[in-house]
Amino acid sequence: MILITGAAGLIGSAVARELNRRGRRDLLLVDHLGTSEKWMNLRSIQYASYIEKDQLLTALQTGSHSLFGINLIFHLGACSSTTERDASYLINNNYQYSIRLADFAAQKGIRMVYASSAATYGEGENGFEDDLTRVDRLRPLNPYGYSKHMFDLWLRDRRFEPSFAGIKYFNVYGPNEYHKGEMMSVVLKAYRQILADGKIKLFKSYRSDYKDGEQKRDFLYVEDAARMTVYLGLESQALGLFNAGSGGANTWVDLANAIFQAMNRQPQIEFVEMPEHLRAKYQYYTCAPMDTLRSAGYSAPVTPLADAVKDYVQNYLMKDESRA
Repeated sequence: MILITGAAGLIGSAVARELNRRGRRDLLLVDHLGTSEKWMNLRSIQYASYIEKDQLLTALQTGSHSLFGINLIFHLGACSSTTERDASYLINNNYQYSIRLADFAAQKGIRMVYASSAATYGEGENGFEDDLTRVDRLRPLNPYGYSKHMFDLWLRDRRFEPSFAGIKYFNVYGPNEYHKGEMMSVVLKAYRQILADGKIKLFKSYRSDYKDGEQKRDFLYVEDAARMTVYLGLESQALGLFNAGSGGANTWVDLANAIFQAMNRQPQIEFVEMPEHLRAKYQYYTCAPMDTLRSAGYSAPVTPLADAVKDYVQNYLMKDESRA
């Protein structure tokens, strides 16, 4: 049985779909659905059972029979809002919760693959290398990134033993992100902007070494993120931290042009002022060195940006944002 937390989220639902493609239906899904529309992301997934995240905590504390037979954990659930200011909530939800699940995995000898984040790298002044010897140098820019960094450090001190792998996802986008509000990808936001106004709004640059719209990100299609994640769970026993990105950096203008092209429209881009509260914490460049994951045996190619955006826009967004 495979346990997946955050199973109704963007990456979690993609991981469940990838497991289904591989013939796995023995899935115990965990999430907090509440009053959101995340439940719709589960409709195409075949699984054995579902429980809410609070029920999982109770099961961990009581040794419930519902967890018998678990032999692999994908821990992808978290509050992923980079603008969440309640650090105490993030530490409890992202750090303490993860420790409880990790303790269970260690006691039972279960492999656990979990979601870290590229947000742990902060501004990138210390690079984006997923090197355990450099983890102490990282300076996250927001409480979310720090809550993820705390758990990375907690496992680093335990040498990621007996069998832990953390994935530092970069800018992931794709179907089933419609519930994410302000945290949805620029692809989805831009698509909606084009439908409403015929143009895309991008932030101006406030650094002389970057022109407007030429800030760079490592964009990763969710299907690629899912394949990387499942690989580390099913096909690898490698320990430690692993970047999950395309291995290349594209500008926001590159992304905007890909969206317009997928919609068969001429590019119309407007550069707007960045809110002052974001300027000091804005990343101008991210790129995921992929050597560690490749060295662990992952050899699948990453979907090029234009191809991935075309698939997302034409096969999902232009079909009334249909879910995968």
